[in-house]
Amino acid sequence: MFLRFTKMHGLGNDFMVVDTITQNVHLSSKQIRHLADRHLGIGFDQLLLVDPPHDPNMDFHYRIFNADGNEVEQSGNGARCFARFVRDKNLSVKALIKAETAKGNIELQVGENNNITVNMGQPVLDPWDIPFKTKRQAITYTLEVDGRDLEISAISMGNPHAILQVDDVNSLPVEKLGQIIHQHFRFPKRCNAGFMEIVNPKQIRLRVYERGVGETLACGTGACAAVVAGRLRGMLENTVIVTQPGGSLEITWKGEGYSVIMKGSATCVFEGQISI
Repeated sequence: MFLRFTKMHGLGNDFMVVDTITQNVHLSSKQIRHLADRHLGIGFDQLLLVDPPHDPNMDFHYRIFNADGNEVEQSGNGARCFARFVRDKNLSVKALIKAETAKGNIELQVGENNNITVNMGQPVLDPWDIPFKTKRQAITYTLEVDGRDLEISAISMGNPHAILQVDDVNSLPVEKLGQIIHQHFRFPKRCNAGFMEIVNPKQIRLRVYERGVGETLACGTGACAAVVAGRLRGMLENTVIVTQPGGSLEITWKGEGYSVIMKGSATCVFEGQISI
């Protein structure tokens, strides 16, 4: 069987995108891990499968798998790549696309120059729903990591995030700390570990260690979670430029009761087919 695919990226966070509407696709975790291998397969941070909608009022349903073969709930950079993919493939001609994900519905607005605005929904702050183990909800929590106490924010943007504010994100051992934090027992489903340096109230620098992937060049949901964390601490304004190793996103959050809005690009790298 030959599988048609498109390789895409959002700020360097890369994806293999597969249309499962016009081709019959069933992939095992083992096959996904092989496809994700950057030496023996296609190579990607995440796999996106574009399915027909379950709800007739929606346009699409799509599924997200990390490079380790495990399915995850949400991907901000993946959402933008998904939106461009369905337009490029003439699966939709709409400027406003409604999509189902494992963690609910999202809306994506396709603009000029492949800039895409995504309504990511409201952040989840209730520890029970993130999930995060604690006695009560708070703006920050103390997390014991490698023999010391770190102050984090615990937030879900459809997937769980631990956000740590740091003085200099570039000098931080993200790989070491991220590996410990992302599998901390207080996050039962593991988490993405974000390290945020506040440049000023309108700009932050961010590095993210993603569960099942490792450090990526960019993380869309991580950018959203970081801005929410900074806003809750009273340190950021409504709209913030989030600069990551792969580029920048514009994130807007007006506060509790409002959705997080993400703006950024999506890039098509190449198309091909591979034998499964």
